[in-house]
Amino acid sequence: MSGEMLAAFRHDAHKFTGESHDDAREKFAGVAVNQTVPKGADGDAAALSRPQQKQEQTVPTHDDHYRLSLLTGETAYDPGEFSRETIGSEVSDLIGIEDAQTAHKRWLASDVAAAFNESVYHPYTSLKFHTLLVAALLDNYRADHEFGNLRLIVDSAGDVVPFRTVFDGDRFALRIDVNADGNPSARLGSRPWRSWASAWNRLTAHPLETDQDKYDMTLDANLRRVQSWSTALQYVEDFENWRPDR
Repeated sequence: MSGEMLAAFRHDAHKFTGESHDDAREKFAGVAVNQTVPKGADGDAAALSRPQQKQEQTVPTHDDHYRLSLLTGETAYDPGEFSRETIGSEVSDLIGIEDAQTAHKRWLASDVAAAFNESVYHPYTSLKFHTLLVAALLDNYRADHEFGNLRLIVDSAGDVVPFRTVFDGDRFALRIDVNADGNPSARLGSRPWRSWASAWNRLTAHPLETDQDKYDMTLDANLRRVQSWSTALQYVEDFENWRPDR
């Protein structure tokens, strides 16, 4: 059902406005938001990126929903770029769309969603990529794919599979699915946990030129240390946008 997939893209709208989950509004831009995502996809996606036990603030000097960049160490919030009016307008464009596949494409390209974290307790995480992971897991679960059979798959740039592509960059795309179609891939594991580095290390082939490209060497080395999925995916995007030779 399209409504279930739209719920995945709208379930964390309260984080754009700084509201708690318990006090979150029921509608934004005229549509129902902050609803429970079916099949446990939200909880599983959260487990891929952050601890699920008692939450404690990991960066004492940072206590809001604006993301801290793993690349620069600075907040992704730019008061000139992300005014309240701008955020309201762009968030409306993200969650107000009634076509789920269009919503997926907008999330993949969104800059404003990348400015927010998925938890104030873990400010390096990314609301953008958490949401895309939720959608990818939900779509797989709806197809009766068990988590233990899911794989991280490397696709060509621009090869977007509805709901299952979680990153689309200039040189490659990344997808969560069961069928790799001969593309480089690695299993996510038997259960949802912070396993990004493990999956990245086990890819059957890598999309980066680590033999001679110094930027790719740096990116790859750092991705082999990051455990959080949403943090890692956001780092790939930030690094791609930053590197001076692209």
